[in-house]
Amino acid sequence: MSRAAIPGLPSRYPIGGQLPALYADDDFAQRFTAGLDTVLAPVFSTLDNLPAYLDPRVAPVDFLVWLASWVGAADDPRWPVERRREAVARAVELHRWRGTRRGLVEALRLALGVDAEVTGDGGAVWSSTAASGLPPEPPAEVLVRVRAAGAVDVDRVHEIVRAMSPVHTAFRVEILAPPTEEGT
Repeated sequence: MSRAAIPGLPSRYPIGGQLPALYADDDFAQRFTAGLDTVLAPVFSTLDNLPAYLDPRVAPVDFLVWLASWVGAADDPRWPVERRREAVARAVELHRWRGTRRGLVEALRLALGVDAEVTGDGGAVWSSTAASGLPPEPPAEVLVRVRAAGAVDVDRVHEIVRAMSPVHTAFRVEILAPPTEEGT
């Protein structure tokens, strides 16, 4: 990421105009301060636009990488820019849902643009009755069914499911063909 002088960018706060009247007609002082204006104009422009730099919807593309690192968002340079912006904007929400069905479905939708259905509870079991016997062992596997309109990178699906699931959870992934027009 590099911010540099922008040719012809005027300074909103020219130094020469702020000098005492004694220097208003001094050619050297005006040229000298005009040089400083050229150097400082990008700094003032950046500071004036700082809220836009911190908003992932409008931040410069090269700044998105930095914003993504701030919020722990996935940032894949292969993604379209709009998807990268959405990943940064929704990072806190996705962190909140990490380890849940909803979080996994949303992560797959965001990263790969696919619909997913998650069944199973990964072996978690509980009872709402105090002092009752242990419930039967549930299946310890989570089934993730992914439905995509086109080809899907299965390794990438596995990577996302592994990253978004609790560490003890075993999972199986099924890639389903998209539904036909007749609904079959």
